[in-house]
Amino acid sequence: MTTLIRPLTAADETPWRALWKAYLEFYETAVPEEVYATTFARLLSVDHPDQNALVAVQNDVPVGLVHYIYHAHNWRIEQVCYLQDLYADPAVRGTGVGRQLIEAVYAQADADGCPSVYWMTQDFNTQARKLYDRIGVLTPFIKYNRP
Repeated sequence: MTTLIRPLTAADETPWRALWKAYLEFYETAVPEEVYATTFARLLSVDHPDQNALVAVQNDVPVGLVHYIYHAHNWRIEQVCYLQDLYADPAVRGTGVGRQLIEAVYAQADADGCPSVYWMTQDFNTQARKLYDRIGVLTPFIKYNRP
């Protein structure tokens, strides 16, 4: 099956919502409608050039997504890229869709002069970590959140 990786478009809203909802459900969370609408608008807006999204498409149907955000970093002159959300429909997992989405972010970040790409996942996400261990470097950092 041929997979096309391309930028998110306004016509993708319904399948994007379904994919992102499934992603959030995997992490046992949900967001209100206002967050869906605002996030989708930001991902398409020229006023938010640091928030970006790509979709993986097979047979004209989005089957995966990736959201990535550029931001300043105090240890670098150039921005860094945070790959915030990555999701592939369970029907296409193991076919290279996740790898293609990550590599597309790598390529876009390089083209935009942003050589550092990082992401996080939960330690129990063993299927995804098999891919991440092949195309990324596990760091020793531990994440903390404000209570």
